Amino acid sequence: MILTGRAGLLALLVVVPIALSPAPAITFFGLFAVLAVLVAVDVTLAANIRALVLTRSGDAAARLGQPVDAVLTVRNAGRRRFRGRVRDAWPPSGRGTPREQPFDITVGQQVSLVTRLQPVRRGDLHSALVTARSVGPLGLAGRQGSHRVAGTMRILPPFLSRRHLPSRLARLRELEGSTPVLIRGQGTEFDSLREYVVGDDVRSIDWRATARRSDVVVRTWRPERDQRIVLVLDTGRTSAGRVGVDPVSADPAGWPRLDWSMDAALLLAALAARAGDRVDFLAHDRVTRAGVFNASRTELLAQLVDAMAPLQPALVETDATAMVSAIGRRVRRRALVVLLTDLNASALDEGLLDVLPQLAGRHHVLIASVTDPRVDSLAAGRDDAAAVYDAAAAERARNDRRGIAARLRRSGVEVVDAPPEDIAPVLADRYLALKATGRL
Repeated sequence: MILTGRAGLLALLVVVPIALSPAPAITFFGLFAVLAVLVAVDVTLAANIRALVLTRSGDAAARLGQPVDAVLTVRNAGRRRFRGRVRDAWPPSGRGTPREQPFDITVGQQVSLVTRLQPVRRGDLHSALVTARSVGPLGLAGRQGSHRVAGTMRILPPFLSRRHLPSRLARLRELEGSTPVLIRGQGTEFDSLREYVVGDDVRSIDWRATARRSDVVVRTWRPERDQRIVLVLDTGRTSAGRVGVDPVSADPAGWPRLDWSMDAALLLAALAARAGDRVDFLAHDRVTRAGVFNASRTELLAQLVDAMAPLQPALVETDATAMVSAIGRRVRRRALVVLLTDLNASALDEGLLDVLPQLAGRHHVLIASVTDPRVDSLAAGRDDAAAVYDAAAAERARNDRRGIAARLRRSGVEVVDAPPEDIAPVLADRYLALKATGRL
């Protein structure tokens, strides 16, 4: 049972006759009995909450930062008119509006209630309960109850780096010979013959074809297709650090490194799929959290965003040995392994550096990491003593990062270390450079 503001106002009004009555006690009990009867009658005549039939419909997924409607269909299967309010509750990160909606339907009528969600976090939003409040005809009291109507809205990564895709695809078409820019390199595929022009590599001259013609003829090449790209996402504790500025909510605390890495992985996957390469995906910390293998090029991005959506940083140290073993079980032939992790000296010293030679011996390894712009700003501080101490700590962190990157490069591992907004295009450019030089 619930009481409305009207019941409280009526109770306040009966104070006047009680105060003026020569027998206040008798008047109080009499008026209280009348008010109690009115409330009991109102509750009895209110529609039964359990008579409502609720179902969900609408989209089951949306990209982070985009509004989406959660539709709740309500049918009155009871014997009384339903007057009141309904609240379809979603988690606070869903930013659902309105919080509750007025409701008035006759027996057998069906209506749809729409809650507009503006999610600010990636992952699965769950709504378990729908609370309904039915008010009687007098408006004094009513009934309230909840229905368990399970609903899940999957909030997908926004793929903000998509804006860099057209320019990288144009460069890819140049590499593939769609434009006159053709390249030569180890591991590339023969494309065609053409006349020699000044500036061509003399090693590309086809002497047999030249002997048959009056002009010097050279071979043209294009990058090999159908190569294997393995994207490995580190979901351990270092992926939880927030860097940059959140591009969706403009929160200065920033996005987690994990989300920036996802965005870079999506751009690289889209580019590699267009290039004709096969892309696999693995998310790992101590155990494998998600994986996409042998996906078709048309379904790759859809499967990737669906696999990435529920991932959250695990506050545990990544087991590098288990990660390398998981890669080895899935990938037999030589591939480009792109590991998206943080260049954290202590974390890498304790795990990855010990097993990296094993991985680099079988595959071409590229480590991509997101730097924290705040470290650079702290390193420039000289305003007071505290700022100088902060600058010293920031400079030491930068030196440790450069040192670990240098050690990785000496081990034959390529390293991409870029700010949050640049990590996706820089990683895509490094992939294109590998294609151009025939190193894939």
